[in-house]
Amino acid sequence: MMTRMANLTLVYGLRLLPEGEVTEINDATLKLANGHEARVAMHVIEGSRAEIEKQLKRSLDAFFDFYPEI
Repeated sequence: MMTRMANLTLVYGLRLLPEGEVTEINDATLKLANGHEARVAMHVIEGSRAEIEKQLKRSLDAFFDFYPEI
C-alpha cells in the first residue's frame, strides 16, 4: 500500500560567478514556522555550461535518491 506524502517545499538558489571568484561558502539559514532554524548546505559546481548542467542534473537525481518514498 502506498501512502501519499504531503506537499513539499524545495529550497534552492543559483548564482553564476567567474571561476576563482568565490573564496568562502557558508550554509544558508532558514527560519521555520515553528520558530526553529534549519540549515541548507551550499554546493559548488565549476566547468563549462554543459558540464555544470550535466552535474546539476546528476546532483538533483542523487538528492531525490535519498528520499525514495517521494
